[in-house]
Amino acid sequence: MTEHEPEQTTEQTTEQTTDRATDRATAQPTEPTAGQAPPATGTGTGGGLPDAAIPELVIISGMSGAGRSTAAKCLEDLGWFVVDNLPPALIPTMVELGARSQGNVARIAVVVDVRGRRFFDNLRESLADLEAKNVTRRIVFLESSDDALVRRFESVRRPHPLQGDGRIVDGIAAERELLRELRGDADLVIDTSSLNVHELRAKMDAQFAGEEEPELRATVMSFGYKYGLPVDADLVVDCRFLPNPHWVPELRPFTGLNEEVSGYVFNQPGAKEFLDRYAELLQLIATGYRREGKRYVTIAVGCTGGKHRSVAMSEKLAARLAAEGVETVVVHRDMGRE
Repeated sequence: MTEHEPEQTTEQTTEQTTDRATDRATAQPTEPTAGQAPPATGTGTGGGLPDAAIPELVIISGMSGAGRSTAAKCLEDLGWFVVDNLPPALIPTMVELGARSQGNVARIAVVVDVRGRRFFDNLRESLADLEAKNVTRRIVFLESSDDALVRRFESVRRPHPLQGDGRIVDGIAAERELLRELRGDADLVIDTSSLNVHELRAKMDAQFAGEEEPELRATVMSFGYKYGLPVDADLVVDCRFLPNPHWVPELRPFTGLNEEVSGYVFNQPGAKEFLDRYAELLQLIATGYRREGKRYVTIAVGCTGGKHRSVAMSEKLAARLAAEGVETVVVHRDMGRE
């Protein structure tokens, strides 16, 4: 009986030698050595991982310059836990940590490439280890033509990681040979020679997003123009066409979070119509953002000081977006600065 086989019970044992082996295992349990995890308990795979807890695993590899980073970013936007340039020998450890996360890490994507070439020889052993533990894994291989790769490296004026003292084409040839076997094992090969970033993201979405439409996350940020525009704004809304509650003495001390201030703002001519039409416009923009692979949008809503009008409008606009199923966060950048 090997140490990985389950011990036999007394009822199952018929030979005296097996009885003695079982008695020794009971009397002298093996102590884990330093740095070694204790034996796993309970049911699960042969490697000690509970079946229900084993995370889904995708290994992203391929040619340098073919779009590995874009593919990894796409999975990250879809909710995957992404680790870049992880030594292959550590992949089983990462899966085990995910299995112990109580469901918090259900999907793991690992980027493996020639930057970790000292560890690359361990990939085959790691894949065999994962198979022994019944881990479901997929390999995504990003491919591209030599001409396309040369153009991409020349456009960023960077050497190929394997070219050494040679030319870019020498590094590409060496990498192809190194990755030949892995490419043959790949579950999905994507040729990016004629793809742009958005088209590659669309292909990744088609494979991994499932039937649900990719989620869009929005940050609605109120701000004051006198403090400057937010540098990370994708869209800017100007509320200074509305009367300023600052000039109403009884409203001046409060902010746009106050019901009376908000009521004052939206009782002004054009305020409700502006909110309705801009919310409709955002629905159109959101559809385009999803189609182009954009997952995050920051909408900056401004007034003079970022205290009254922009705050009230941001709150209403965020509520509209949330009602449309957009995950929304509201930030009042300049409220309280006066």
